[in-house]
Formats: sequence, structure tokens, C-alpha cells
Amino acid sequence: MIVFETIAVAFAMFSAIPVPQPVWGPRNMRYALCALPLIGVVIGLAQALWQIAANWLCMPEMLRGAGLCLIPILLTGGIHLDGYADTSDALASCAPPEKKQEILKDPRCGAFAVIRLGVWFVASFALCTAVRLDDPALACFGMSFVLSRALSGWAVATFPLAKNTGLAHTFATSADRTAVRRVLLVLAILLAVCMCAVGRIEGAAMAAAAFLVLLYYRRMSDKQFGGLSGDLAGWFLQTAELWMLAALVAVQLLEAAL
Repeated sequence: MIVFETIAVAFAMFSAIPVPQPVWGPRNMRYALCALPLIGVVIGLAQALWQIAANWLCMPEMLRGAGLCLIPILLTGGIHLDGYADTSDALASCAPPEKKQEILKDPRCGAFAVIRLGVWFVASFALCTAVRLDDPALACFGMSFVLSRALSGWAVATFPLAKNTGLAHTFATSADRTAVRRVLLVLAILLAVCMCAVGRIEGAAMAAAAFLVLLYYRRMSDKQFGGLSGDLAGWFLQTAELWMLAALVAVQLLEAAL
């Protein structure tokens, strides 16, 4: 029973998928971050079904790409994009870390958030339209949503936090951090190996992109904000997924050119 409650906590917080709403407590929050990649599994399966439907119906590439772009947002309710927007505003301010933290808490959407969300959507839609999803690429594409969440959860349980309040602090302090770090790190490594085995160069490029974004995320969160927060976790997830897709398309374009 506690396993299902733990999964329900993760899905209730980080997705728009209807699930029972358990009361948060020490028992069902302890490993909730370990359940976060399961949302990526659901997104990956939904993407695969959409690609199959697109092939069967001979959808125009733009319609297929629009579905691939929007499915993750619809299934998560845009919670990670909200963090991406807030972080974009804070980064564009070029203010000290303390001021950036205040900007993250501001419920208003600034100009730079709107601009960078527009850039993100254009880039995501263009890449989703351009990508060729044969079976290996589709498998790697689906796994990318699991890998981004495994790394995001690992970072929340590992990186220094910027403050003693907020969503990231709640999940980090409620977790068995040692166990969560081990489980999610092993999962991330296994996913990276699987992506390399299935997609070869394409999969390796996607895995490398994810880990490079993670390294930048650690440096950026420390230098710019004094530590990690829930908004920064959303920024990382959206950025990692976009760069993994960009790596897949880049390899495909290079292979086609050669």
C-alpha cells in the first residue's frame, strides 16, 4: 500500500494525470523522488503511441511534431515549464543571488520569461518536426523523459539547496537521501547504457547531452542562486529534454549529410 501511496505523491505533484490524493507524510514521501521517473515512462509511452498513430494516419510532419511537443506539457500540466520561466526571468536579471531568489518567488511573469518560453516552444516544435523516429530513435526518445527525471530527482537529493523552504526542500528533507541518490544514479547510468546500446551514436549523444546539462546545472545553481530550488529543477528538466532532442536531430542530420 505504501508503494502505491509513494507513486501517487509523485504523480499528484509532478503530473496532471488523475491519481488518488494521499496525505503527505514521512512514509510516503521517503522514496517519492524514486517514483518521479515513472512519470517519464508514461510520457515516453504516450509519445510512442502518438508516433504510431501519426505513421498509421500519415499525418503531416507539422501535426506529428506538434503532438510530440505538446504531449509532455499536457501530461505534466506545465509544472516544469513554470520553473523554467521563473528561472529565465531570474537569470536575465543579472542580479545578486539573493535578488534572483526573490524573482523566483514573484508570481508575475516577466518579459524574459515570455521571450524564453517562446524560444523554447519554437525550438521544441522545430526539433519534434525534424526528428526521424525509427524504432531505435523512438526508444531513445522515450527513455530521455525517464533519464531527465532520474537526474532531476538525483540532483534534488544531492545538490546543496538554496533555502530551507519550498518544494525542493520539502522533497529533499523528507527523502531517505542516501537511498534515493543510489537508486536514481544507478537508474540514470542504466538508462544511459541502454540508450547507447539501442541508439548507438544517437543514444550516446543524447545521454552525453543530459549529463553535460547536469554539470552546467550544478555550476549555475551554485553560482547564480546559491543552491538548488524547485524552479531550478524545472529549468533543468526542460533544458535537458530539449538538448537531448537537439543531440538526436543533430546526429541524424550529420549522418544524412555524410
